[in-house]
Amino acid sequence: AATKLASAEKLMYFCTDQLGLEQDFEQKQMPDGKLLVDGFLLCIDVSRGMNRNFDDQLKFVSNLYNQLAKTKKPIVVVLTKCDEGVERYIRDAHTFALSKKNLQVVETSARSNVNIDLAFSTLVQLIDKSRGKTKIIPYFEALKQQSQQIAAAKDKYEWLVSRIVKNHNETWSNVNRKMQSSPEYQDYVYLEGTQKAKKLFLQHVHRLKQEHIERRRKMYLAMLPQAFEALIPDLDEIDHLSCVKVEKLLETKPDFLKWFIVLEETPWDATSHIDNMENERIPFDLMETQPAEQLYEAHLEKLRNERKRAEMRRAFKENLETSPFITPGKPWEEARSFIMNEDFYMWLEESIYMDIYSKHQKQIIEKAKEEFQELLLEYSELFYELELDAKPSKEKMGVIQDVLGEEQRFKALQKLQAERDALILKHIHFVYHPTKETCPSCPVCVDSKIEHLISSRFIRPSEHNQKNLLSDSNIDRINLVILGKDGLARELANEIRALCTNDDKYVIEGKMYELSLRPIEGNVRLPVNSFQTPTFQPHGCLCLYNSKESLSYVVESIEKSRESTIGRRDNHLVHLPLTLILVNKRGDTSGETLHSLIQQGQQIASKLQCVFLDPASAGIGYGRNINEKQISQVLKGLLDSKRNLNLVSSTSSIKDLADVDLRIVMCLMCGDPFNADDILLPILQSQ
Repeated sequence: AATKLASAEKLMYFCTDQLGLEQDFEQKQMPDGKLLVDGFLLCIDVSRGMNRNFDDQLKFVSNLYNQLAKTKKPIVVVLTKCDEGVERYIRDAHTFALSKKNLQVVETSARSNVNIDLAFSTLVQLIDKSRGKTKIIPYFEALKQQSQQIAAAKDKYEWLVSRIVKNHNETWSNVNRKMQSSPEYQDYVYLEGTQKAKKLFLQHVHRLKQEHIERRRKMYLAMLPQAFEALIPDLDEIDHLSCVKVEKLLETKPDFLKWFIVLEETPWDATSHIDNMENERIPFDLMETQPAEQLYEAHLEKLRNERKRAEMRRAFKENLETSPFITPGKPWEEARSFIMNEDFYMWLEESIYMDIYSKHQKQIIEKAKEEFQELLLEYSELFYELELDAKPSKEKMGVIQDVLGEEQRFKALQKLQAERDALILKHIHFVYHPTKETCPSCPVCVDSKIEHLISSRFIRPSEHNQKNLLSDSNIDRINLVILGKDGLARELANEIRALCTNDDKYVIEGKMYELSLRPIEGNVRLPVNSFQTPTFQPHGCLCLYNSKESLSYVVESIEKSRESTIGRRDNHLVHLPLTLILVNKRGDTSGETLHSLIQQGQQIASKLQCVFLDPASAGIGYGRNINEKQISQVLKGLLDSKRNLNLVSSTSSIKDLADVDLRIVMCLMCGDPFNADDILLPILQSQ
């Protein structure tokens, strides 16, 4: 309780580390060895001590307080070790302080660094009244504030570490040097110390290492199924093998080292191999882990499932081939109930069965068509009474169907009546015009095959220049532009399509041509209304008008179209065959107007050098467009124009031969399959 102390030449100690190592720290003497005491911190241990009675301690403290009070110096009671404090001891200490006049109590914990500064600053305020009064905070509230402060400092420090440390191979000494000047590092070290800062760094590095290993592991496991596919794709080879035996089997494969690497030290994730980024092969000891075993089992199951699915496909195909309910053209919805069972649904999606069914339908439809064609050949006498180029009437089609109706080959196409009727029409054209183009077997007609073989093996010099013409793919195609505003072009296009077969083919002189129509009603300089496109090369143009305005549109469009090709290499639009047609307005019977339009049309036709058709010349009644006869006449004219431009050649190279061997004639007649080289080569050599 003395207020004056004297201890000459004594060192001032700042921390316990100085004890025994004084020479390593700053040597600072106490001033003159004399010290005046300005106040007292009276400490009370409120923890449960060994062999110590708190009541005895409190009695000693009470006696000590009585001595200190005589000095008239400020006193602050400090409760220490509150982090392990006993509630009764703390309560009794507060009761003791309350019994004394103006005695303040501060609850502290040196270990947790809670309220230590507060204890001293409270005493300083009592000594120096000019200082502001210090607010005394209870231990648990101060501990909460301290924890929040440490947590905030820890978050900032961890952010600093994560920003600086990106590699799991970083060392503490190197990183510590980099962080010295950072306030985040300084604040945390001040609160928690260097050792805890280092501990957090080591935890971060360990986490980086584990993440790196996990990325490598995932990469290896992702490659493992591919390795299995490459090395052990055969189910029969591995179906009953254990994982250990499979590992031995893998080592015997020629490409084993392409996929795996055998390390001297294991496990792989505890070796330097984790940092060998250039080598992406799978460590072989990974096969001993559970995820690898699961992947192997999945590979095995996949092979078994693939085999089962293949068996289901075969079984389904066999069902299709043997089922009497599956007929050509039968929709999937009708066939499904006859051929599907629970096993099929278990192993494959319905879309796969639909695809198989679609391919099967295609096969049986083609076969049914071939058999129906044979049937038509057997009943050729049914078609002899038809007029040339005439479609059979409904009555004649009825007779044909009645005669053939009992035949199974006729019934087989019951669900494909439109295609069956088309085959009958095609057969009629073949009967009256038996050429390779109308042949039912086209494009594998024997005539075409022999012509191709002869032309490819035996080409005379005079034929060489015509070779490209003979291979023209547009020989059976007519591309027709229909020009007319206010719906005229679309209306005529629809009327022409109504005269075509189901597959847009048109018959001219007994031969079937593919007819492609391009109606144009707008500005021909726009790409959408252009006469030609990359896939459409016009062979002719029908120009329709029914008024002065529509006639002016036709003239302007033709001139614009011709102007657009002047100077270009592909300027055939300048010579494009044109046909100008006057189309009657529905309900318009004014003879004077009609006569005026005819005269104007004739003048324009003369100017454009094209054919002119009018209703009066063709005997067409009012309210109708051009008839089928006129359409055939126009299309025949286009074909003649194509021939004049050498776009079609009807000369067959086989006719250029001086003689035709009898064996070829026999093959053409009977239709049996033959080896063309065996028959043709001797002929070619003799020629």
